[in-house]
Amino acid sequence: MPTCRRKRVVLTQPSESLLRALKSNPSRDVFYLQQTGEIFETYEAYAARMSFYRLKQFQCEVTGKSGLDYFQALSSERSEAETLHSRFSEPLKPAILKAVQFQVVGRLDHLVESVYERFKDRYYKGERVLIDLNGIKPYRYYGVVHTVYPPKYSTDVAARDANKPDVDGVEQGTSRPIDNEEPHQIYDDLKTPVKEVNARDDPFLYYYWVLLTELERDKSDKSKGSKPSDGAEMIGSLMEVQCGRMSRDRLSFSKSILRRFIRDCVDRDAAVASPWTVKPAIAQKYGVISSMTEDTRNNVEAIKKGEHDKRKKVWEDKDGPPNKKHKKMTAAQEEKAKAAALKRDREAQEKLDQQRIAREEAERIAAEKKKKKPIRYPTEDLDVRLTDKDLKAGMKLKRPVPTSHALPFNHHSGLFESFLMAWNFMVVYGQPLHISPFTLDEFEHAIKHTDVDMPCSLLAEVHSTLIYNLRTVPFARHSAVLSLLQRKDHLQSDGMEDEEYFGVNTDQLSAAMSDIGNNWERVPLRHSEGREGWEEALIGCLKDHATRENFPRMREILTKLLFAPDPSEAPAPHDTSPSSSRAPSPLEPTPPPQRLSAISTPRERYMNLPVHDRIAILSFMVNLAISSKAIHQHMESCEEQLTSLRKEKIEVNRTKKQYLEEMNVLMGEAKEEPVDEDARMEDPSDMSDVPASDNGSDSGKSKKSTSKSKDLRQKAQLQAHSKQREAARAKQASAKQAMAEHRRLDEEVNKLERRLEAIEREFRKLLGGVRVKPMGKDRFYNRIWWFDGLGSASLVGSGGATQYGAGRVFIQGPSEFDLELMMRRTDDEVPVQIRRLEEEGQEGMLGPGDWAVYSDMDELEQFIAWLNPKGHREIALKQALSKWWIHISAGIRRRMQDLNVHAKLPEARRSARTKTAPDITREPYMMWTNRRAINPT
Repeated sequence: MPTCRRKRVVLTQPSESLLRALKSNPSRDVFYLQQTGEIFETYEAYAARMSFYRLKQFQCEVTGKSGLDYFQALSSERSEAETLHSRFSEPLKPAILKAVQFQVVGRLDHLVESVYERFKDRYYKGERVLIDLNGIKPYRYYGVVHTVYPPKYSTDVAARDANKPDVDGVEQGTSRPIDNEEPHQIYDDLKTPVKEVNARDDPFLYYYWVLLTELERDKSDKSKGSKPSDGAEMIGSLMEVQCGRMSRDRLSFSKSILRRFIRDCVDRDAAVASPWTVKPAIAQKYGVISSMTEDTRNNVEAIKKGEHDKRKKVWEDKDGPPNKKHKKMTAAQEEKAKAAALKRDREAQEKLDQQRIAREEAERIAAEKKKKKPIRYPTEDLDVRLTDKDLKAGMKLKRPVPTSHALPFNHHSGLFESFLMAWNFMVVYGQPLHISPFTLDEFEHAIKHTDVDMPCSLLAEVHSTLIYNLRTVPFARHSAVLSLLQRKDHLQSDGMEDEEYFGVNTDQLSAAMSDIGNNWERVPLRHSEGREGWEEALIGCLKDHATRENFPRMREILTKLLFAPDPSEAPAPHDTSPSSSRAPSPLEPTPPPQRLSAISTPRERYMNLPVHDRIAILSFMVNLAISSKAIHQHMESCEEQLTSLRKEKIEVNRTKKQYLEEMNVLMGEAKEEPVDEDARMEDPSDMSDVPASDNGSDSGKSKKSTSKSKDLRQKAQLQAHSKQREAARAKQASAKQAMAEHRRLDEEVNKLERRLEAIEREFRKLLGGVRVKPMGKDRFYNRIWWFDGLGSASLVGSGGATQYGAGRVFIQGPSEFDLELMMRRTDDEVPVQIRRLEEEGQEGMLGPGDWAVYSDMDELEQFIAWLNPKGHREIALKQALSKWWIHISAGIRRRMQDLNVHAKLPEARRSARTKTAPDITREPYMMWTNRRAINPT
């Protein structure tokens, strides 16, 4: 069994509720872990156990290998066990297991030592052994023990020869009386000394008939010219030998092999003086008795009692052995004895105090060392606490509280999550669904739309797109009706009456459904005609795809879509204003259930459908559409494009690196050879002349020579200056060319950086089409989501304009698994729950399934400042937010601008004389158009 932190992993047993369900509900769905045979009630328990098994912290108990997961350790143990059992001598296994069964030995090493000493010179029929014939022939042979003669035959040579079979008889396996005699009857207590056991059953008095099978090759003899016939004449013959000339192969019998074999085959309880017992399956295979005899049980109990008494006596005799009975003491002796007793007690107390002080001092020193031990960052986020230095540096202790009430439809648990999932699906897969992107605010207002006379194009396009997609998903005709009828028959078989929803029974609902939406998969919901008839097609789609199992609220929603209240039973209106065609708002408090007795049409009734019913329909359709062929093909296409983008990114980075290296080389050359445009040119007039001599006779003679040398020097200097000017001009031209090349390379690098940014945006879009992942997690495992720029949506529009989808950053509470991980932390100075109250606040603490949002830039900046980069999760989250910060902030600002532009005027500014309903045709969700729509032919 694999071990984890030196403890064996115990498999999870089925809970009491599962055992009860086995009798009451055998068909109940459970989660089965095939590798271990464990059964779990919930997926969370199954996933937690599987995550535990996948940790690299298990050790193979046989080989000692560590750093494995549970399944690798289990596979290693099984592989080693198979190898061990194939090598270990098969005839020796039953004898060793019988000797080990119910033995009370403290350490496994002592047990192995006892077994080895007892069996190293004892051989059994069928064992493969080595025969050393040194002194007769200088060869060693492999052989098989054919017959074992106990000590009573040691002096009777005639009896041994009488039982000697022929070689042919050996192969035929003829039965003889000696074959029924069991040798080596030594299965008593292993604590019995070996000398005493050998005195009763001396292994050196045993004789063995051994069949020689092959010649052992001398490993030190590397010559290939040895004759194969040397010593081969003995192969196939029977030879009588004793244990002194016999031995076993070290690969099949040694202390290390024996230890592994015993550890694999036996087990024992953790109680004191528990006996070693052979595992039941192995005991049954080798015929080992699994139940203790009465004598064995008494011996084991006596040993246990002795161990307990010994430990008890140690505790009782701590202050020394009990004194002998004294004679009656005098008063002086009693006083003296009392004083001595008080002195002993005082000394003992002082000793205890000294020990306590020493222990406290040691703990204090250890705590100081632990505090002084440097922590390597980043580390586990919950291990990081803000110090006074961090607080003085400006880091915030409390996280800004995200808003929960600003989320749409967050008044019901799970409703906002379903709404968000439906919107994200439509935006991410807009290309295969042929629908243009729309913002979360537009989708929210479309879901709330209730005006019957002003159809909402966004609602019609969303439902029609899903209906078209679900035509390719396999369905069963009239599955909803059949499901309702099966429920009715089940109730009637139990003696119960049919259920009614809003006063409508199953037969009435089935009759109303039978004539609506029968050909929904062939209805041409044309974009040019405003998708007319999508409500009836929706009924047909639900009728063929939904059942009570996959859509629990199916009957309630279908009843509301097909039936209306009787006008005669409708409550009197409270508003005396002129009648309007607007249906009641789905966000108003739900009135008490009323009877729906009048048959109506889905087109009339959909606008009266509450918000949670509309979202339930969309959520159901989205869950079905994810399995469609178009979505799967789009995912595969995204995977292929992601692969090509990865390759392109590598190539672009390589080219950018090459350009940067060339730019560095150009800059280095410019620094090494600076160009001096104002190079100093010496004036020929500054050239020195030969000084005139005072001697008049000499001046006349040297005048001509001086003039000649002066001309030569001027000419040479003019030529040198001309060469310098040419060199300077060449350097200047080279520098200009290098600067031009540097500017060109800089422009190329800028182009590559813009391409890398575009690749990152495209990568995010494609990755959203495969899987949507959060930006990261904070220290309390809250998940941070940003949904802009995924799938068919884009972060940058034409001309570089900012685009957004949600325009917010959402926070989802920790999952149940993460919450359980946090609650398991017991070594923290401050419990996690109290720390959450300090750092998140009561309002900011989110549970599993809870959502909140940051819609304001100031709050989001405060949240990013609150993140501590010393933790693993928060440094990764901060890096992800910093990477996309430009687009996140731009999207939030753009959304706030749009909300301010389209904000409605307050009611107080309207004229009381012209009290009319507000014009909703200019609302963004009503002006949205589907530019990707395809009209069916």
